[in-house]
Order: sequence, then C-alpha cells, then structure tokens
Amino acid sequence: MSVTVTEVWVAGHDGRDLVRADAIVMLRLDEAGRLTAQLHDEARVSVTFLEGSSRSRPPGDFHRQLIRAVAELADSSGAQLVRAHHDGDVWRWVSEPL
Repeated sequence: MSVTVTEVWVAGHDGRDLVRADAIVMLRLDEAGRLTAQLHDEARVSVTFLEGSSRSRPPGDFHRQLIRAVAELADSSGAQLVRAHHDGDVWRWVSEPL
C-alpha cells in the first residue's frame, strides 16, 4: 500500500526562506507583531515569518492560525506553500500549491 505524505512549507517574511512545517518546534508572536519559529535541529535556528510593525499588527492568535492552516493542509495532496498576507487591516494565511 502506498501512502502519500503532503509536504507543507511556510514562507518567511520576505519570501526568501521556505521552511518545511514539520521542522518547526516552536512559534513565538511578540508584542510588536514579529512572528518567529524555532526549528527542530541541534543549532536551534530561528526563522522570521513576520517582521514586527507599529502600524498594523497581526491578531494575537495569528501563530495559532498558522498551526490550524498547516493542519488543514496536511490532508491535501501535493506540496503546499503557506504565507502571511496583509490587506488593509486584515491579516490571514494563504496557501498555494508548489
């Protein structure tokens, strides 16, 4: 029996870094709206998914919304990319196939 595993990737704040979601062990959303992830490795590398801003901050549960988006995409087929999208005062996670 063949099992297909979906790979979900998360884009960094500038789109240059792509991180496999299963490599993330911790998310931190600070008061300035900066969202960072610590990766599962011995070096404890961190990646910034959102830069903080005093103008428009993401909602306080934005890191939880990312976890929810990744969990929902885990049931889809093919590789998926998740990235933060900001439009006006609305923040959301959007996905697209890779």
